[in-house]
Amino acid sequence: MVNVKGRWALITGASRGIGRLTAKFMAEQGCNLVLHSRTMEHSEKIAEEVRSLGVEAYAVCAELSDLDAVRKMLETIDALGVRIDIVMNNAGLQIAYRTDYYSTPVSDYTESFKINTIAPAMICYHFIPKMIEAGFGRILNTTSGIALEPEQAGYSASKAALDKITVDLGSKVEGTDVMINLTDPGWCRTDLGGPHAPNSPESAIPGIAVGAFVDDKKSGRNLAAQHFTGMTIEEAVKKAEAEFDSPYQK
Repeated sequence: MVNVKGRWALITGASRGIGRLTAKFMAEQGCNLVLHSRTMEHSEKIAEEVRSLGVEAYAVCAELSDLDAVRKMLETIDALGVRIDIVMNNAGLQIAYRTDYYSTPVSDYTESFKINTIAPAMICYHFIPKMIEAGFGRILNTTSGIALEPEQAGYSASKAALDKITVDLGSKVEGTDVMINLTDPGWCRTDLGGPHAPNSPESAIPGIAVGAFVDDKKSGRNLAAQHFTGMTIEEAVKKAEAEFDSPYQK
């Protein structure tokens, strides 16, 4: 199991919901953090929370639908002078639920893809070469289990595209200590999931982060968080490595 103490992780969408819980969990494991949200005020708030747990933390901000802002954020992170060992692309947008789904506007797709697909892909492309050069890296892209719901077409299609990017990139690093996998918190009672979701946000811990700790050189998997609810991180890693295999032909 990877010891993340003293390493650096970038978490997007870290100011609330699953992202905030993930940030606190990683800090409790001794991981230093670069924390993103849409505003510096919100990023600094969670940065202060995790600093109180004894780790270093930087705050960054960007509106992920603004791809120039994403580029500038990445430049800001580079200028911090720290090596990002772990990326958790947690931020996402569920733009609408369309009961009249035949009238789904094009903007549902364009906005969803910018935030849920293109921005995390840009982040992956930025950090993977650095991880390969360093000989270590973990990337977790947050996906969704939503299926057969044209009411949420923009969101689910953008997540399906992110799945494809993740699996394809994973084939290039499979067997190395740079690993890229998917995670899915499940339907949780967050701002995105809504108040009627069956799962508490806390049920996603530690599973939402298990991909940062696995150490079996396998990529392209969906390490969905609800498989690991109630476990210690040690138990979750053991289960992930024993039961979740890469999708690539051996």
